Amino acid sequence: MENRVSVVIPAFNEENAIGQVLGDLPWDLLSQVVVVDNNSSDKTQEEAQKGGAIVLKEHFQGYGASCLKGINYLLEQELPPDIIVFLDADYSDHPNELPALLAPILQDKFDLVIGSRALGNREKGSMTFPQVFGNWLATSLIRFIYGVRYTDLGPFRAVKTSSLVKLGMCDLTYGWTVEMQVKAAKLGMLVKDVPVSYRQRIGVSKISGTIKGTLLAGYKIITTIFKYR
Repeated sequence: MENRVSVVIPAFNEENAIGQVLGDLPWDLLSQVVVVDNNSSDKTQEEAQKGGAIVLKEHFQGYGASCLKGINYLLEQELPPDIIVFLDADYSDHPNELPALLAPILQDKFDLVIGSRALGNREKGSMTFPQVFGNWLATSLIRFIYGVRYTDLGPFRAVKTSSLVKLGMCDLTYGWTVEMQVKAAKLGMLVKDVPVSYRQRIGVSKISGTIKGTLLAGYKIITTIFKYR
């Protein structure tokens, strides 16, 4: 039986990028694409609808909350997807590389695939020094505490729906990606990092683009790692 694949894209004020993200997706492989508009004040919703996506509204401001909104919508469908893919709406990820994330799940029975910017081609300036250092620190802590080696906490990832349900995701903000990886490690799930390309995003990051956002994200990631030990 053919696997059903759906995509969830959290979006906050990404009117200039979301159309390009949607345009580069391999739609022939997908059953649904869901953009979760997280209180945008621009034309993100309109641009996402033009691009063919289903648009949901999430009023609680938070990356994790937006992802959960998309997941819950997909699980309520008559035919829920077998695999859910997550990627950002700022066009820093390369949506056309989605098949590379699906392959380990479809061929090798992995539960979760992380798109690793550390292993792939990263455009100069696409990640700030705090981002690079934070990823190194977080993955080092996970290896030390949980005994699992990750190379990145990248947002571009694919996961079996059945495995995602077992993870019981609950973080509403910056800890979303690391919560998924830590819980997968604790449950002994099969996880693989695959190289992905990464470029400078369109517009200014709401997290790494500000000192406050960087500090809050870093604090949340570190505390989430220790929370589930």
